[in-house]
Amino acid sequence: MSGLEKLVLPKEFPYAYETHLHTNQASACAKCTGAEMARACKEAGYTGIIVTDHFFYGNTCVDRNLPWSEWVEAFCKGYEDAKREGDKIGLQVFFGWEAAYNATEFLINGLSKEWLLAHPEVRDCTIEEQFDLVHAAGGIVVHCHPYRVEDYIPEVRLFPEYEDAVEVVNATHSCILSTSHNTPEWDDMAKEYALKHNKPVTSGSDIHSVNLIYGGMAFKKKLTDSKDYCKAIMEREPAVLLSGNETADGREPYYPSYVK
Repeated sequence: MSGLEKLVLPKEFPYAYETHLHTNQASACAKCTGAEMARACKEAGYTGIIVTDHFFYGNTCVDRNLPWSEWVEAFCKGYEDAKREGDKIGLQVFFGWEAAYNATEFLINGLSKEWLLAHPEVRDCTIEEQFDLVHAAGGIVVHCHPYRVEDYIPEVRLFPEYEDAVEVVNATHSCILSTSHNTPEWDDMAKEYALKHNKPVTSGSDIHSVNLIYGGMAFKKKLTDSKDYCKAIMEREPAVLLSGNETADGREPYYPSYVK
């Protein structure tokens, strides 16, 4: 891997995390393995990544006919591949997933493979039940790209009571390097929605290959683990939201109102 641009970050926010990333070991729409994604993100200057492959009723490539334990083992291969590589090269790799409800999607953070194995009920739970299950285990629910509308997302559906935070910058919407979903207005509407409901905010690339678009979040301090990421989001710790344009053409990153 060579030739990638280096992330451009504000000097006071040197620790960058890709919070929305897919691998082809669990996401049918992804192009690269977890190890390949880890190497690319390390080369670009990320401190860490969160692998958020598509879950059971999303665009997964894992056979839904498998028994639950076998399905979870297969689903986690992309994350585990990225984690092994990250441990070798000095990149933090955290586990998450992207749950889908008739194409309304949520990023789940702060839980583990072991939790998934022990909670098969999460597969068929409702949005409300998901929120309670995740909270009981100390995780968080992030509504990702809430205003995206595509062939596979027929309508916008919002659930402010059953989400902890909102992804208000999705780099596939806003970055000039993106080759899909190019509608910055969707992010503008997500920002207004989060502000209306007083929700913490996140940002991620929604990246599916090593052709990076340099989104994510940058913090003042290095995170310790997935739980620490959840804490940083929920306690609204200082951070900047990266659209990728900071690296692509030198635009200023987005500072949430509670950072200024």
